Amino acid sequence: MADLAQLTAWRDALMAARYRGVRTVEYDGKRITYASDGEMAAALADLNRQIAGATERISVVRIQSSKGL
Repeated sequence: MADLAQLTAWRDALMAARYRGVRTVEYDGKRITYASDGEMAAALADLNRQIAGATERISVVRIQSSKGL
């Protein structure tokens, strides 16, 4: 899996291309052409999900138990 900086760079490149109305994105020497805006939106949603997962941290864990009575 890519690190947070790489995911953010990919998302920024994809968002910039989408806002310009271009379906081809280049980053790290690679070129990807998306078939539709919906495909780009799905890729953006996936990148945003991965970024959110990489930044979320569990800060409090609460354990509750009982004797089952």
